[in-house]
Amino acid sequence: MDIAVIGGHGKVALLAEPLLAQAGHTVHAVIRNPEQQAEVEATGAQPVLADIATLDAGGWEDLLRDKDAVIWAAGAGGGNPQRTYGVDRDAAIASMDAAGRVGARRYVMVSYFGARPDHGVAADSSFFPYAEAKAAADQHLRGTELDWTILAPSRLTLEEPTGRIDTEASEGGQVSRANVARVIAASLEHSQTIGQFIAFNDGETEIDQALDALS
Repeated sequence: MDIAVIGGHGKVALLAEPLLAQAGHTVHAVIRNPEQQAEVEATGAQPVLADIATLDAGGWEDLLRDKDAVIWAAGAGGGNPQRTYGVDRDAAIASMDAAGRVGARRYVMVSYFGARPDHGVAADSSFFPYAEAKAAADQHLRGTELDWTILAPSRLTLEEPTGRIDTEASEGGQVSRANVARVIAASLEHSQTIGQFIAFNDGETEIDQALDALS
């Protein structure tokens, strides 16, 4: 596959890109800062410079044209509600619509465990814009004709990968970024993940086995 990774210099993306490259995929990592190019190239990905917060429809189409898959691993990082809505909601939705127009049918969204319209985050919480933005983006993706998967990891850690997850655990757990990267890569190989919202923690089931068990 020819894959566009949006947010190509994020912690999870930098762990996923070498896995995707080693699997034989061509990986285009979309980044904003040219100083990040060398680190991205070291993963086996090809850096692509673009500011996703300012791309118009045509810019998104140019970015995703001839791609087989899109992996959304970007995030505004919180702290600025306007940028959070601009990236995590508006840019994400624009990328989905552009993917549909140019035929990049496979779309993997990295969301979070509690993402849903009734997320329960208080309106005065600093996390509220992110929760609202992710809920809107995920909901929009569900309404597209893309072959979508929404990955919803729990609290992220920097632990070493175990290659094992739990897709039946309750909210409040944790998962290593390295395991999330492995789930991203594996989800492209498992057609059962299409049309699924997959919430997961670190666990005891091998990733391939856990994804195979989805119905």
